[in-house]
Amino acid sequence: MAEKLHYMTAEGKAKLEHELNYLKTEKRKEVVERIKIARGFGDLSENSEYDAAKDEQAFVEARIQQLEVMIRNSVIIEDDETTDVVKIGKSVTFRELPDGDEETYQIVGSAESDPFKGKISNDSPMAKGLIGLSVGEEVSVSTPGGDIRVKILKVE
Repeated sequence: MAEKLHYMTAEGKAKLEHELNYLKTEKRKEVVERIKIARGFGDLSENSEYDAAKDEQAFVEARIQQLEVMIRNSVIIEDDETTDVVKIGKSVTFRELPDGDEETYQIVGSAESDPFKGKISNDSPMAKGLIGLSVGEEVSVSTPGGDIRVKILKVE
């Protein structure tokens, strides 16, 4: 079975690589030390510090595996300088019709998605509805909050 490709900017990949390095070189050691200390508290069957440290170790190891897969299957979004078609990596400004405010989002891979910072995942309903369209086009997008009609104003 083919693994999912993870679209991201070079900056996004660098952040994931930094997080992976931190987890492998520092966080793992911290958790192992917590486990050693907790073992010294006695009976492991009733040792909440030991249980918490083991849970944290499982979380860290799972995150390391997740990051390794994402980095291994990363596809760097290249800027092709076109500004007329909505694509992954582009910022798109649109207006909700008939009289909504303008909104601008950069379409990125799910690993970099952060709607509060204006970055939406290419897997989101809004991005899926906009990708491939051009400035001036109108489209109805199905979102969890209901269908909305938008007009694309600018692509950068």
